[in-house]
Amino acid sequence: MADIRPFRGVRYDLARVGALSDVVAPPYDVIGPELQDQLYAASPHNIIRLELNKEEASDSAESNRYTRAAKFLKDWQRDGALATDPHPAFYVYHQIYEVDGKQHTRKGFFARVRLEAFGEGKIYPHEQTLSGPKADRLNLFTATKFNLSPVFGLYPDEAEEVLKAAEAGIKDKTPLEARDHLGVLNRIWPVLDQATHTAVQGLMASKPIFIADGHHRYETGVNYRNALKEAGQLSGPDDPANFTMMMLVGMSDPGLLILPTHRLVSGFPGLTSAELVEALASDFEVKVIGKGAEAAKTAWEEIELTGDQDILGFGTVADDTWVTARLRSDARMDELVPEHSPEWRNLGVSILHELVLKAILGKRGNAACTYVHLLDEVLDSVASKGCDLACLVPPAGMEHVESIASNLEKMPPKSTYFYPKLLSGLVLNPIH
Repeated sequence: MADIRPFRGVRYDLARVGALSDVVAPPYDVIGPELQDQLYAASPHNIIRLELNKEEASDSAESNRYTRAAKFLKDWQRDGALATDPHPAFYVYHQIYEVDGKQHTRKGFFARVRLEAFGEGKIYPHEQTLSGPKADRLNLFTATKFNLSPVFGLYPDEAEEVLKAAEAGIKDKTPLEARDHLGVLNRIWPVLDQATHTAVQGLMASKPIFIADGHHRYETGVNYRNALKEAGQLSGPDDPANFTMMMLVGMSDPGLLILPTHRLVSGFPGLTSAELVEALASDFEVKVIGKGAEAAKTAWEEIELTGDQDILGFGTVADDTWVTARLRSDARMDELVPEHSPEWRNLGVSILHELVLKAILGKRGNAACTYVHLLDEVLDSVASKGCDLACLVPPAGMEHVESIASNLEKMPPKSTYFYPKLLSGLVLNPIH
């Protein structure tokens, strides 16, 4: 099913550019202007100049941020700041990070993966994509002819056989390390042993892959390949443009963490807890927790403790009161969105958006959401009255990603947040 290959990665020569931490960056879609400036200042060779080059007032069709990225890339290859590895490799990748005071280590490896159009093979998306980001990435692909950052792919492997096989190639070897702007420690090892390559490829051959992050980059890779194919510019089935660079992680990896994505909702000014309780009562068992930050923490602890998708937490900013609400029956969701599978209808984010925000509260106004992942961020917004209604949402699990994606369905927007993000700049993949 999955055709994966080792590849000759293009990597920074640290003797030329200095510390790896100074030249890496998070993915383009989580970089704001302030972080972009910080990364520009960190090093003249920071990958930000390729991944998200700054726009300039004089930009034109002939000279723009994409052409500048391509020039930087060529210059860095020419002067030796970037060098092509002499032998094909998989690249084992560990990320060591903390959440709520607990340390986790997520483990996987970089590989080239043969591109398949969604619905035509065994590579599955779980999120909708937008045309704007795909056009942006296609311009960058066309200009640079490189995968500058990896797609994040997941595969089933309860016994962790694939990772064990890959890590057999790094015994007693020292990794390169980089610490990102959030304090995450990133370690990478090249795996050169051909017997290891063969073992990993054999184990992966029967497995499906689920896209966790990087849907726009993946679909752009398919579009780029298709354009070359139509123009007769593919050299054959092993042409690099038939593949994309992925970080592959087993779905049972103990370091694989999906953070919740809470909603901060505007559009319901003055909404009180009494009004909310009355509105929800016909469909939910509602419990008033209390007022203030401690009540919010209690509500979230209750949601976490149950581990269920059918319980939500709500904080009404007008009176700083928190409630939990558990869905009484699946019947209402079955009625509202019959076109979706039961697995999709049972997601907490589906229940929140389709039933609470649209069907129930939609009579009061139009919900506008911003998204945060930590309870402290929710509490800050409530304290500053930055929203009208704070919604605590249980995170979707890997079993939800697998079952819904396997049905060729897309999960609702902002259903998953895989933390931490994969770094750009650890290894680059030429697609020409």
